[in-house]
Amino acid sequence: MKIGLVGIGKMGYNIALNMKDKGHEVVAYDKSIESVRRIEKEGIKATSNLKELVRILPERKVIWIMVPSGDPVDETINYLYDFLGKEDIVIDGGNSHYKDTLRRYELLQKKEISFVDVGTSGGVEGARNGMCGMVGADYEVFNYIEPLLKDISVEKGYIHTGKTGSGHYVKMIHNAIEYGMMQAIGEGFEVLKKAPFELNLVDVSRVWNHGSVIRSWLMELTQQLLTKDSSLDSIRGKIKSSGEGIWALHEALELGVSTPVTALSQFTRFSSEQEDSFSNKIVAGLRNEFGGHSVTRK
Repeated sequence: MKIGLVGIGKMGYNIALNMKDKGHEVVAYDKSIESVRRIEKEGIKATSNLKELVRILPERKVIWIMVPSGDPVDETINYLYDFLGKEDIVIDGGNSHYKDTLRRYELLQKKEISFVDVGTSGGVEGARNGMCGMVGADYEVFNYIEPLLKDISVEKGYIHTGKTGSGHYVKMIHNAIEYGMMQAIGEGFEVLKKAPFELNLVDVSRVWNHGSVIRSWLMELTQQLLTKDSSLDSIRGKIKSSGEGIWALHEALELGVSTPVTALSQFTRFSSEQEDSFSNKIVAGLRNEFGGHSVTRK
């Protein structure tokens, strides 16, 4: 499949390489000339002119957007709206709020342009080597792009969640669960660090990931993080809040569902702006390990 990719930051760049490796022809766009030149060195055609990207694509154009949520997505869609037509497909692979996705779907439907939301998980490594995808789309459109999704996902790593909007909804809840899991890991390791024993936290994280009930990729990353710096003295426990946890809390309140773990993990992120702790360093470091999110260095 020939596909246009808008946004070649850390996630878009790696998804582009993933697509290329699987035999798909990628045409990439980014407003940054430096990003364009970087991906051209990988043998991928790229441009800093979005209209040029649209022109290069064949009939039934497929454009995958990988830009930050919010205004950047709206700006991209509003620009593309004038150059796309019936049966063309726009895919939003970022962490957009599902209500924004529903609004964008209605806009694009006015010109019978199909809109797909893909909640992508797996971090930078997943983008490069096989992501996990939660896909909201009309059935015909999903069937059309499924070969691409299958190629760039890990085995059994994608699902058609239903109509447009459902993919981002499921990803929103996924991220809320992720918040709680990371918070539990961080708090547990802070207790271990202050315990009345001389514990090797790298070894603890290693053994917990071999046969224990809590073995997971996050535990692998915890071992990886602590191997680099067992005391984490080089970073602050400042955890950015990217929005998905807040969205999930709002949804839980609207539905009358009790989600205290999600709420507390979100409030901890807010408090991390004022105080430093080993548990917060673990969470901040984990976000950097799997997603390349920035950490505050001392």
